[in-house]
Amino acid sequence: MAKPHVLVIPYPAQGHVIPIMELAQQLVKQGIKVTFVNTEVNHKLVTSNWLDKDSFGDLMCMVSIPDGLEPWEDRSDLCKLTLSILQTMPHKLEELIEKINKEDNNKVTCVIADDVMGWAIQVAKKMGIRRAAFWPASIASLASVLSYQKLIDDGTISKYGIPLNNKIIQLSETMPPIKPSNLAWACFEDSATVEAFFHVVVQAVEASRLTEWFICNSSPELETAAFSMYPQLLHIGPLLASNRLANQAGHFWQEDATCLAWLDRQPMCSVIYIAFGSFTIFNQTQFEELALGLELSNRPFLWVVRPGMTKETTTNYPDGYMERVGTRGRIVSWAPQQKVLAHPAVACFMSHCGWNSTLEGVTNGVPFLCWPYFSDQFHNATYVCDIWRTGLGFEKDETGIITRGEIKSKVDRLLSDATYKANALGIKEKVTSSVSKGGRSYKNLNNFIEWIQESDANAKDTNNENLNL
Repeated sequence: MAKPHVLVIPYPAQGHVIPIMELAQQLVKQGIKVTFVNTEVNHKLVTSNWLDKDSFGDLMCMVSIPDGLEPWEDRSDLCKLTLSILQTMPHKLEELIEKINKEDNNKVTCVIADDVMGWAIQVAKKMGIRRAAFWPASIASLASVLSYQKLIDDGTISKYGIPLNNKIIQLSETMPPIKPSNLAWACFEDSATVEAFFHVVVQAVEASRLTEWFICNSSPELETAAFSMYPQLLHIGPLLASNRLANQAGHFWQEDATCLAWLDRQPMCSVIYIAFGSFTIFNQTQFEELALGLELSNRPFLWVVRPGMTKETTTNYPDGYMERVGTRGRIVSWAPQQKVLAHPAVACFMSHCGWNSTLEGVTNGVPFLCWPYFSDQFHNATYVCDIWRTGLGFEKDETGIITRGEIKSKVDRLLSDATYKANALGIKEKVTSSVSKGGRSYKNLNNFIEWIQESDANAKDTNNENLNL
């Protein structure tokens, strides 16, 4: 009987690493050995910022393989990065697995890959290893990926994934509407990047049919319509460290936990928490309008301004800004977000609406001010504003700027209407019950873990033909 040994590999982006890292820690908690594979660059970031790196003994092994780019090359060039990954990482992953499998009683018995890394599932299939695909984002975003052929057939996109019109996409009557330009692969300015990501999408859909499980970081309590379209998906979310009363791992930046002591000194439900994830970039005009809008709100605020958040080399605040806001405003480079959102002083969350941030806000019953930047963030903002009704979005002016006045107006409106908080608490209760003992996501995760633990050397290697994705 072979001991369970799972190899986990995320897409190399912050929003993808964190949820699958949480899944890996859930596996380790059940005594399953995990080898977690990052790119070399991300491996250094994650391991240097992991506070609990020694808490799992020899059950969690963090390793890396090259992404094909030199250390100094720009990984924000997503077209170049994507093509390099496809050319380099499949062979390197196969070499890594072969090296691991030479060790006695340590063979890899299962591969769990981010579905965007479909090539990793193909490597596992080639090597006769059991496999599962993982989707870290909303099922609404997955639905558009799984529907790519339909979108080609009805003339919405070209065979290369490029939008051909501006007609709103409605995959079902109750699904969030999607602009073609906001499709996950089509939100880039240059066609080369769109085509590169569309190739990844096609590969992901093909690879998902080679899996025995397709697990996802969501729940029907959040996405009823999407799960009704794809009932074969196994929901195990939301995957959050707070569910285990543990610290979150997988960050690319070091958290500034001193902001928690600052929150302790603020009145209950008074603080605006502002964070835009790892990818959002503002120009100087928009950055200053945001700063002045927070000042105009006349409320305490905790603002995450990560390195590289503005297009300028240095972050420039309006003249005299720090002196005027004084101790009412706290600015940090990165925050322990799950703990911040769980703090009783936080009144609302101004967010880019990445899925991880959305889940963290939802599970803490926090109302949102939605400021999506690209891709699936627009789907998620639609959930918040139009379906769950737990927040408000911002309107841009004729120059494309969200003004200080608009920011103050929406803050005042959100925090003066108790309906948003009541709705947020209602959603929180439903979602947290799903991941609690006896809940549907809880049971699904346990069933998945039991399948992994049954991974004897003679386990039948089959495709899950019932997925029909």
